[in-house]
Amino acid sequence: MLAVLWIFFTPYPSPLTLDAWAAESLIIAASPGLARPIEALSRRFESTHPQVRVRVSYDSALSLRQTIATVENRGPYFIGTGPIHLIAPGGDELIARLQQKYYVLPGTTTTYASVPLALVVPESLVDAPASFEAAARDTRIRIAIADPELTALGQETIRFLEAASWGRNLTGRLDIAADAAGVLDHLLNGKADVAIVSGPDAAREQERVRVIDVASGSAGSIKVHSMAMERTCPNRALCREFLEWIRTAEAQAVLRGLGYGPPPHGRADAAAH
Repeated sequence: MLAVLWIFFTPYPSPLTLDAWAAESLIIAASPGLARPIEALSRRFESTHPQVRVRVSYDSALSLRQTIATVENRGPYFIGTGPIHLIAPGGDELIARLQQKYYVLPGTTTTYASVPLALVVPESLVDAPASFEAAARDTRIRIAIADPELTALGQETIRFLEAASWGRNLTGRLDIAADAAGVLDHLLNGKADVAIVSGPDAAREQERVRVIDVASGSAGSIKVHSMAMERTCPNRALCREFLEWIRTAEAQAVLRGLGYGPPPHGRADAAAH
């Protein structure tokens, strides 16, 4: 009798509730600086994999390393809510350190994006140089860049310009700003005619600036981004599928829209099986 009453009065779950209950979770531990690309990739992956829910937790490199060490030493549960599947730090240095400690499953590191340098002008500017080379060779053009002594962006910008043998044409024409935000401020306030920033920074400011050229090749890339599988990942098949998917044309189109470039040639073409 009690069993009959329990069945009768227990609310029947809706199809939406059943779908949420049945969904497979994929948990990514990522750097806060990658929130835009990771969220965009996650939502697109979910749209083509309706039985998967991607959850992302963001933290600094040091905190990610400490969290993963705790997972390895105390058990495969992340902040008491579930396991970590994938690791997506802001740079590959952390992945290399985790590999040394065998916190990352060997052979799973997958490089999925690069951060290119972009040449930008104010959106309202009509008569603009057509390329990096045109801007460098026109001695009338002032170029805003980030401080090479204080920022990675500035260091890579100088390295790129020197590699292209434009150095002697730039004497007295470089406008140095403290950081990427400063570079854009100098450009928009008329202190420079063009500016060199990262592709993602340019994409975030697309209502105010226009990209006229993007550097190609390793000499024009600030850094690359990779993901890797955490050693205790409970669903390696799902992780491999995600790692392979982020290299597909569909995923790369998502990243390109956010200002990222393709992974460099010769870098981890796919997750190892």
